Amino acid sequence: IPYFPFSAIVGQEKLKEALILNAINPAIGGVLIFGEKGTAKSTAVRGLKNILGLNASSHDVPLVELPLSATEEMIVGTINIPNTLKTEKIQIEYGLLHKANNGIIYIDEVNLLEDHLVDVILDAAAMGVNRIEREGISHEHPANFILVGTMNPEEGELRPQLLDRFGISAKITTETEVTIRKQIVCRRLEWEEDKQKFSDKCHQEENRISESIEKAKQILPKVVLSDKYLELAINLALQADVEGHRVDIIICKTSKTLAALAGRLEVNEADIFRAAEYALNHRTDSIPTPPPDSPADKQTDNQTDNS
Repeated sequence: IPYFPFSAIVGQEKLKEALILNAINPAIGGVLIFGEKGTAKSTAVRGLKNILGLNASSHDVPLVELPLSATEEMIVGTINIPNTLKTEKIQIEYGLLHKANNGIIYIDEVNLLEDHLVDVILDAAAMGVNRIEREGISHEHPANFILVGTMNPEEGELRPQLLDRFGISAKITTETEVTIRKQIVCRRLEWEEDKQKFSDKCHQEENRISESIEKAKQILPKVVLSDKYLELAINLALQADVEGHRVDIIICKTSKTLAALAGRLEVNEADIFRAAEYALNHRTDSIPTPPPDSPADKQTDNQTDNS
């Protein structure tokens, strides 16, 4: 299916970066995207599949778009008891979590999905394993995937307990600047006119993003988070007055991933503040701002301290 190129999406930088961070480090715990209809949420997720598929080792990156009508059996899978008894071998009927292994699970309008189903998916995302159980028989299989949920807050809320289970989030809005809106329209029309030609034009930039993700994956295990910035992450979580310790951990994971994406082996202050924004967006209205004239005010993506 020819998806609109990820690199051709105009604006929505937070949305794109949040998806890239989870592609580099799924242990962040998934991303929840808040936005109105028509703000490129679905387009970006499908475009990410294209990007990840460019890597020679992962051509067949599955993208599972979860229908709101999904049942637990459809998601988790089941054990065919009659056939198991007949053949004396466990007969597994795999679900969508199996299909999504090493790929992406995308839940559009996640706030409209039944809470217990969201719980099941979040559990599998956290453990990297899915357990199928029936009649005293159980089976486990790997379930490593990038979890993306999108929602329009006007259409209903997500229970606070479930909100907290998503690692990071991004809030996006409709572009209001005429020049940007013109760019969006022109690119979309050009793509619809000749999808292959438009995709070919974007190929170089798509490859660049794909390579930056792969490079960041290699750098990530070597990234160092100093005590100084670990304490900053904890203090920001304390200032936000959020319950539990999940936020502290996610800020640390996300800051290290931001450093890796920038090509650095050490987390800096800017990484901590940017990570805190992603981690706190959906948990509190108290988003910390870096102090005036702080390096955190400056863009750090082009730094390459490890060269």
